[in-house]
Amino acid sequence: MKKQALFNWSGGKDSALALGEIMKSPDFRVQYLLTSIGKNTRRVSMHGVREELIVQQSKEIGLKLKFMDLPENPDMESYESTLFHFMNKAKNSGINFSIFGDIFLEDLKKYRELQLAKVDFKAVFPLWQRNTNDLIREFIDKGYKSIITAVDDSKLSKDFAGQEIDEYFLKHLPQNVDACGENGEFHSFVFDAPYYKNPINYSKGEIVHKTYEVKDKNISHGFWFCDLIAQ
Repeated sequence: MKKQALFNWSGGKDSALALGEIMKSPDFRVQYLLTSIGKNTRRVSMHGVREELIVQQSKEIGLKLKFMDLPENPDMESYESTLFHFMNKAKNSGINFSIFGDIFLEDLKKYRELQLAKVDFKAVFPLWQRNTNDLIREFIDKGYKSIITAVDDSKLSKDFAGQEIDEYFLKHLPQNVDACGENGEFHSFVFDAPYYKNPINYSKGEIVHKTYEVKDKNISHGFWFCDLIAQ
């Protein structure tokens, strides 16, 4: 009997690859995608992708979608409170596993496992400790298609916002930037995948710069965002 799971879906490349792995697995059945979204902005946290594009992804994948609404720059207490609410509802419906696309951030993995253990959930990481150079090559070779929606301005220039992840992108990626952006260097939106029914049509909108204040550290962090508009 397959284990019942929910999939933490950001809409980006790591999520897409991890979901591809899980869809081939005989062990799990994904009940739905769960996406964290700004309560007021209706955009995916850190990716900046509009709600309607995530909805289109779920339709092309053929899985149900649920949004976890979060305030802008939520503190840990409010985030965890919202998370526990969703996890308890999922548990009551027979789900006990939560799947993530994380690759090598050990602290984040431990945090997820610790929080989920509080509600008797288990975390699953299909891509864990895979080589990111190999993963991005697999992503391209298997026909996944993605566009960069956000870049950390301390790691990448504005020019990278709005680029597709392809050979040109890999050739020009600085050596100090992880090939999958696992350290938060960039985020993406997958507009086609081997398991999509159809590619998602979109147009590029404005490229804007936003600065975020890091609570309790008295520092700011800047990102370039490429807006994507559903067609």
